[in-house]
Amino acid sequence: GSGGAASFVIEYVGETIRALSMEARMTLCNMSIEAGARAGLIASDETTVAYLRSAPNWIGTDESEAVWRSDDGAVWDKVVEIDCDAIEPCVTWGTSPAHVTSINGVVPDPSTLPDVVQRRSIERALTYMGLESGQKLKGLPVQRVFIGSCTNSRIEDLRAVARIVKDKRVAMGVRAMIVPGSGLVRRHAEAEGLHKIFLDAGFEWREPGCSMCLGLNADKALPGERVASTSNRNFEGRQGRGARTHLMSPAMAAAAAIAGHLVDVRELA
Repeated sequence: GSGGAASFVIEYVGETIRALSMEARMTLCNMSIEAGARAGLIASDETTVAYLRSAPNWIGTDESEAVWRSDDGAVWDKVVEIDCDAIEPCVTWGTSPAHVTSINGVVPDPSTLPDVVQRRSIERALTYMGLESGQKLKGLPVQRVFIGSCTNSRIEDLRAVARIVKDKRVAMGVRAMIVPGSGLVRRHAEAEGLHKIFLDAGFEWREPGCSMCLGLNADKALPGERVASTSNRNFEGRQGRGARTHLMSPAMAAAAAIAGHLVDVRELA
């Protein structure tokens, strides 16, 4: 970085990463900032080139299609290896994307933290969210479901939602909406008939836009309502004054809409 400032960049590598679609890679890199990084990078490969070539206005050259990766023998300050296959579906319990655990986990106990600032931060988050330490997240009722945002409403995300909700119905007392990430995504989804699956299941099929991701216009949750949301931020008041946001994947949000509460999507698949 300039002026001697450190630049924290995450480079994701490994066969699990290479197997991800471009849409999934974009989401992963988008959320790297939550780990404190200035950027998230995934080396380009054949998947990248195929994605670029599929663009209707692609005017690339052989040089622009070159596969990018770190130099051979590159040395990193720190390497962290994570077995992605062992990670369970996750959901947030607090007011930061960092306040997260698996769907089968429990709310943490702030009294166990030695750092006073962290302890008070978590105590405030739990008060706002109406949760207690040790409480299970699985089974927690939700009143709203929002599937949208620039992070998680691409065509791949909508296909995943359709697979979960096909021939099912949104639970009684839950208002669920799906907001495609762009006009192109909306047209693509409608061409595949996905919107019919959503409407038959009881979802609202909305015009593309920010919508409830940041509580835009009338798309807000009421004070105290719990929202299963695919957006990328969950700070206090993000989706409406007093709204309690739980971040999760599109598939997990779809499962919550059908069940009426936070649930492990693998139990519905």
